[in-house]
Amino acid sequence: MGAGTGPDGSSRSDEEWERFLRESMAGAADAPKEPSARARDVAKRLRMDPARGAEGWRSYTPARPKRRTGWYVAGLLALLTLLVVALAPGRTVDLFAGGDRDSAPLAGETARPTQAPPAEEAQRPTAQEPFRGSPAARWASGAAGITVPKARAVGWMSTAEVERALARSRDFLVASSLDRGVLRGERPEKAIALINPHQRDVQDLLKTAFRTPGEKSDPLLLFSRFRPSQARLVGSVVKTRGRLTYQEGERGALQVTADVTFVYPVTRADAGGGDEIVRTIIRRELVMSWDDPDKVITKPGTFSIVSYKYTMTNGGCGAPTGYFTPPFGADRRADETDREIDPYDRSGPVGGGGSAGDECARATRS
Repeated sequence: MGAGTGPDGSSRSDEEWERFLRESMAGAADAPKEPSARARDVAKRLRMDPARGAEGWRSYTPARPKRRTGWYVAGLLALLTLLVVALAPGRTVDLFAGGDRDSAPLAGETARPTQAPPAEEAQRPTAQEPFRGSPAARWASGAAGITVPKARAVGWMSTAEVERALARSRDFLVASSLDRGVLRGERPEKAIALINPHQRDVQDLLKTAFRTPGEKSDPLLLFSRFRPSQARLVGSVVKTRGRLTYQEGERGALQVTADVTFVYPVTRADAGGGDEIVRTIIRRELVMSWDDPDKVITKPGTFSIVSYKYTMTNGGCGAPTGYFTPPFGADRRADETDREIDPYDRSGPVGGGGSAGDECARATRS
């Protein structure tokens, strides 16, 4: 085996010399390389502006994926909703209406209902909530509770004329049964102005009714009035539910039928009468004929009355006085009649129509 001379002049064996060469070559691979011109330029800029390096490529940190917690929450809520619908479908509306089904307003009536409203929890009315414990709590107020159908041309009237006639028909109901002055006993001048002045039988009734009320000539046949010295309204709201319908009548007239229930909360007129509240409930059916002036003597903008009838509960069943006289306290038992009706049931026809006494009934619920 031969020997060689190392770089320092010492004598090395062949094995030592070969090992030296291998280690030298391996070390050369790990030795630092000279930086490129671009790297030297970047390093120079960083040394001149250290702050830049804090926001440069050396400070970059890969963004972490965001946790989508909102999607998980939404999915959980959707799952809970489906569970509620599956277990109690009848309560689903309650959840989205604030949890109080009884306070959710009813949609307008567009056809005769097939049954009476469901029974309500027995609760006494109060001055703040005069309709509490009755179906009327969910009814609309005033004219808003009277549904007016979409107009179309009928008989001698165009679509626009039918629309105006329907609006005036509702105006009559407002002026005759919702006007605050009329409810306090005033003469219903606005309502009377909408009735055909050439309709002799009705005009005779109106002349007699307010002067000497009788069974066949009682203002209550067409108008709602309370005697101011006996009763007063509680609050400013009268609840209503009903609708107008129409068809072609005689001689091409537009015949409008109104079927509306009015709920009046009242208390004693005198301040010392206590806090008793009675709900006087009237359901009226009035058929109006908007006649062709070329065929019937009429005044433009007025209608002729074809028929009228009503049923009344808690309005007084004594001799006609021209006013509703709600019974309070012990008077309620003395005022009772043998005839009973559910005043909130609108599924059947309107009763009455004979005399003022025939329209009076005892309410199965009020």
